[in-house]
Amino acid sequence: MNDLLDSYGALLGEVDGWFARCLELYPEAIACRSGCSACCRGLFDITLLDALYLRRGFDLLPDPLKNNISRLAIRRLEGLTLVNPAFVEPWLLNGIPEAEWDALMPEEDDTPCLLLSETGGCLVYEYRPMTCRLNGIPLIDISGEELFDEWCTLNFTDVNPRQYADLRFGFTDLFSRELLLFRELLLRLTGSARNEVDLFIPAALVIECDTAVSAIAALPD
Repeated sequence: MNDLLDSYGALLGEVDGWFARCLELYPEAIACRSGCSACCRGLFDITLLDALYLRRGFDLLPDPLKNNISRLAIRRLEGLTLVNPAFVEPWLLNGIPEAEWDALMPEEDDTPCLLLSETGGCLVYEYRPMTCRLNGIPLIDISGEELFDEWCTLNFTDVNPRQYADLRFGFTDLFSRELLLFRELLLRLTGSARNEVDLFIPAALVIECDTAVSAIAALPD
């Protein structure tokens, strides 16, 4: 599985390269900088591929720090189970109807990410999920298709970034390659290919692989 995670890391590196170029082109319009954690709040879904890559970085942290974060993660997940009793270990979102996801990750939730340091930096920055790397700038494919047309309110405050063609990137191709990696991952783990398995960052930090595989295999097609 390490080869798939290595390939995914290279894919994430392409996203980082795109964002760095955007920042170089428009430094005065993009507020994203080290120490800014405005978007590191609340919960959002990530893929199992993201979760496993994130664990690579988490496992490199000192044991006392890991143990403390893991305890906080369990507490956070137990609180979510109170919100929805069907949301239980291994805390896969696919185990509950998608219409009930919003209650688990309300927009008004301002709780800092468990992996946010006291100085506002990410403890596993090089291993952070795809969503964290894409946030802040509208996602417009080189074809002109808008895949996500929102952006951070701290960015492009006086102009519409849609007018800048050099912000565009090959997102359609990137997401297609991400899906292929994900399907291969699930094929190796469960013997069947799936397009989506989602969870939260707290679950990614404490999930047991064998338990997750069994739960995924039991999900309806």
